[in-house]
Amino acid sequence: MATTANVGFEEKLWLMADKLRGSMDSSEYKHVVLGLLFLKYVSDAFEEKHMELSEDEWADPEDKDEYEAENIFWVPKEARWSYIKDNAKKPEIGQIIDNAMLAIEKENTSLRGVLPKDYARPSLDKTRLGETIDLFSFNVGDKESRSQDVLGRVYEYFLSKFASAEGKNGGEFYTPSSVVKLLVEMVEPYKGRIYDPCCGSGGMFVQSEKFVEEHQGKLGDIAVYGQESNPTTWRLAKMNLAIRGIDSNLGDQNADTFHNDLHKGLKADYILANPPFNVSDWGGDRLREDPRWAYGVPPVGNANYAWIQHMVSKLSPSGTAGFVLANGSMSTSNLSELEIRKNLVNQDLVECIVTLPGQLFYSTQIPVSLWFLTRNKAAVGQRERKGEVLFIDARKLGFMADRTHKELAEEDIKKVSDTYHAWRGTRDQNYEDILGFCKATTLQEIKEHEYILTPGRYVGLEVEIEDDEPYEDKMNRLTSELAEQFAKSKTLEDKIRDVLKGIGYEF
Repeated sequence: MATTANVGFEEKLWLMADKLRGSMDSSEYKHVVLGLLFLKYVSDAFEEKHMELSEDEWADPEDKDEYEAENIFWVPKEARWSYIKDNAKKPEIGQIIDNAMLAIEKENTSLRGVLPKDYARPSLDKTRLGETIDLFSFNVGDKESRSQDVLGRVYEYFLSKFASAEGKNGGEFYTPSSVVKLLVEMVEPYKGRIYDPCCGSGGMFVQSEKFVEEHQGKLGDIAVYGQESNPTTWRLAKMNLAIRGIDSNLGDQNADTFHNDLHKGLKADYILANPPFNVSDWGGDRLREDPRWAYGVPPVGNANYAWIQHMVSKLSPSGTAGFVLANGSMSTSNLSELEIRKNLVNQDLVECIVTLPGQLFYSTQIPVSLWFLTRNKAAVGQRERKGEVLFIDARKLGFMADRTHKELAEEDIKKVSDTYHAWRGTRDQNYEDILGFCKATTLQEIKEHEYILTPGRYVGLEVEIEDDEPYEDKMNRLTSELAEQFAKSKTLEDKIRDVLKGIGYEF
């Protein structure tokens, strides 16, 4: 079973790079390493094409158009890895890298304002920086490496390790890959507009592209839209998508989704998101009359239901949203949140709720759930599911990937997504309720449960293996067996005598 805890050379590379970190904070070191990885990637791709053009007598290896035609970033001479490596041991290496980043941004408009440019700062140990440059001697951007997604794998692995090292703050930009994959497998973004209002490092988009490729779809059939408020994380997302060749619209800068919506006219076919949990300082007091609150005004002290309604406002007439929320959102009795949840259910927008096992996230031990909302249940499958909600209790799934974190195995992801699609009618399978795991529930039953959406309320308890032995007979048998064992065993006094005899004491 492949896990992010044991993926081969990525782990070895991390261990080597981590030794060079010294006293630098992980949050700071993250941008040093990921920036260098990006620089190595664009340089590898450029230098491979440069070599190819140099061998063609009719081609000009310094013609920028030759590179743009193949979606390869133009890299000026002072930014090429060969030049960087030749100068790695110089005291001014930090300034050389900053200049390289500036030169690449100047020549590639899609990267302007994206790349890190603070390698010259005095606090960054230039000896360690040079050693880190020497470390990245492997190819990550040539054709063979791109076909094997070498940098993508390293990048994702490093993001997960940084999230782990940073603890609570790490969750701001990284959603565990197995959770993202489950969301994508359920939403199935084959064709249309994909939106993430809090896109972090872009993991939802990357997994969506992988899904399309794995299902023989066309990458040009999906359009990616996103927004991120943290400026550093926004740049991470831009780099993450750029190294994978994913065209995207993340806005011209970072921005707060609630207070500066960069995609006001967007109606998305698919929404995939992991909003920050239970945010209290989201500025809700300034948005009491916001038109997005069609189902009720969310409380000032918690943004969960603001995120839900923002996403609903972005759905196309047949769009589907899948997102992560803290478990408390399913049953909160806060009057405004209860009113919003009640209206979402009564409007038949809630399609499926999945509770996940704990310990999946690096940033929090709060148990989480997946919500799936859709504008039109009749449009999503071959079976009529109006007036129904599917509940799945997946808390018993997953395995310990290391001492502190769980992951969902491939078979876990398949079990949950197949159940959802069988119920939806988008799989050639019959759906059946499974006691303790899944239940198709009517809106009337949800009303009777006061609009609580916790799956455990509906799926029931898993069937235990029946024991036909009557209680009295079982107790008599166990008592008899215990008495028999006791009679055969030596008394404590006998055992003490044996020990004393063994050391030569005579009675």
